[in-house]
Amino acid sequence: MRFLRRSASTVSTESPASTTTPAQAPSEPGRTVGKGRPTPKRREAEAKRRGPVAPPPRTQREASRLAKANRPDKEQRRRDAAERRERMAAGDQRYLLPRDRGPVRAYVRDVVDSRPHLSGLFMPLAIIVVGSLVLPFPLAQQYLSLFCMIALLTMIVEGVMLGITITRKARAKFPDEEIGGLGNGWYAFTRSTQLRKLRVPKPRVQRGATV
Repeated sequence: MRFLRRSASTVSTESPASTTTPAQAPSEPGRTVGKGRPTPKRREAEAKRRGPVAPPPRTQREASRLAKANRPDKEQRRRDAAERRERMAAGDQRYLLPRDRGPVRAYVRDVVDSRPHLSGLFMPLAIIVVGSLVLPFPLAQQYLSLFCMIALLTMIVEGVMLGITITRKARAKFPDEEIGGLGNGWYAFTRSTQLRKLRVPKPRVQRGATV
């Protein structure tokens, strides 16, 4: 009887935690549990957000249809063209034609725009020549033809002298640049034959200015 009482008291004094299944050991402090997958790259994540890439066009018709769909509307193209013309007229190097770019060509334009030239009458002279062809007076046609011939020869001589003078000045101002006489002379001559209001880029110096 004493033995049974001792056994019962021993069983009743045991902790209930000893009869339960031991829990898993806690994880070590300072150690993070991984996601179980590699971290995607930024390019892959952006491509996944954008969606699948459209296949390239297989025919010329599909390519033209795709280009037409991505083309801006007519109003936007008109605004872009107007902005390009304004920038070109203002002398912005990013919008100029290759023949007009560079400090040498800008200097040539300034020299041409700083003085009047007989070559500036080239366009009005061409109109006179065309008008003389429709006149019913042969004598007037002869005099107009003679006048136009003399004026044209004068313009040619002036253009040659202008090209030589401007090339000499440009070489003195830009000694490190390779300046061709024929190219710059022709550029100066064609610039001088245009009306001042129609020149592109627009003149940035006044007539009579020292360049």
